Amino acid sequence: MALDTRAAAAKAIAQVFKQQGSLASALPPLLKQVKPQDKGLLQELCYGSLRYFHLINQHLQSLLKQPLKPKDQDIQALLIIGCYQLDYSRIPPHAAVASCVEACRALKKNWACKLVNGVLRSYQRLEDRDISSQPWLEQSHPKWLYKQIQQAWPDKANAILEQNNQHPPFSLRVNRQRVSRDDYLKLLDQQGIDASACQFSPDGITLAKPCPVEQLPNFMGGWLSVQDEAAQFSAGLLQIEDNQRILDACCAPGGKTGHILECAKGISLTAIDTEAKRLKRVEENLQRLSLSAKLVCDDAGNIDAWFDGQAFDRILLDAPCSATGVIRRHPDIKLLRKPNNIIELCEIQQALLEKLWATLKPGGILVYATCSILPQENEEQISAFLEKHSDAQELKIDAHWGCKVSHGRQLFPQPGGHDGFYYARLQKTG
Repeated sequence: MALDTRAAAAKAIAQVFKQQGSLASALPPLLKQVKPQDKGLLQELCYGSLRYFHLINQHLQSLLKQPLKPKDQDIQALLIIGCYQLDYSRIPPHAAVASCVEACRALKKNWACKLVNGVLRSYQRLEDRDISSQPWLEQSHPKWLYKQIQQAWPDKANAILEQNNQHPPFSLRVNRQRVSRDDYLKLLDQQGIDASACQFSPDGITLAKPCPVEQLPNFMGGWLSVQDEAAQFSAGLLQIEDNQRILDACCAPGGKTGHILECAKGISLTAIDTEAKRLKRVEENLQRLSLSAKLVCDDAGNIDAWFDGQAFDRILLDAPCSATGVIRRHPDIKLLRKPNNIIELCEIQQALLEKLWATLKPGGILVYATCSILPQENEEQISAFLEKHSDAQELKIDAHWGCKVSHGRQLFPQPGGHDGFYYARLQKTG
């Protein structure tokens, strides 16, 4: 028997509330338990509810006479889902409420039916929703993150915050070894799939509407990969040549790995990631593309364990980061990330830069990348590194995308375009 869709959504969101995982880890097993026709709805309920969690929760708390117990986080999630349906979906109000009441029974918490019904009906009648004195709630962000974005980018903050609450575009990268972008766009048009060329990436395509990858012509034949436009810049910045030794550090899920191998012949590529499950995805992606690399499951900074002493011509360090540039793809970041995480991540980034620099050949190039918009993870990180290393020089990035900052280029999430990203390029001088 299929699992109730709202109950499934509540289970996934409760895992995020408990800091037991992300939507990316919680959703896949639950998608297998609902009816096939309800998979899209399940994803929309989860992502939409967390997108507007901070705003909804502010109003919701005033309607609860007492906080729910930690063991009833699924009921808390159901209330958020119900409010999201009432405010942001086309589901009729009576159906939005009734569906959440029914989900209480599916969760075997019949006692909560009356509570959920009463609170959601009160939410419908709620008239005082003025939160103008708390602009972070109007933008549905945690206060600490709102302040950091406003402080870092005062002129761009409102646009960034607004984009963080939008649906992300569905972007592809064509494999130029198999097909040109123009030819693939014609193929999509013949299939009745509305698509357009990305603004900056020469290999990028954006679909007007997301669709299952199985519907994309020759996807399984390796003609293309799903990849955001901003992520497609990394391979070009490496200035790859035939027969080079290249390191792809922190490589999962493998989009950039495949792109590197598509760019030149005879590449000896080592791709490292700490998680075996994520590394399996890299392997599957490479198999689909008919490409190969040496895959290593380890901490990239643990060079004594995996480095064979042969220095690399090129290194891509796609560093672990706050992912604050991809919140519209992963709205659970707004709940999972905490201020102290930024400090911890900066320490990890600094350590990786130090360790991996030792494995780069003189004259070699290291590209430092994050999907963060916070300067302390980006330009400030590179500034500190350059001050400590006399054998490092920055290579200017001449590009039409993003904006020049003190070091490297910063990208922000764009309407219908690329995500927020950061790139800097360093060369070893001796």
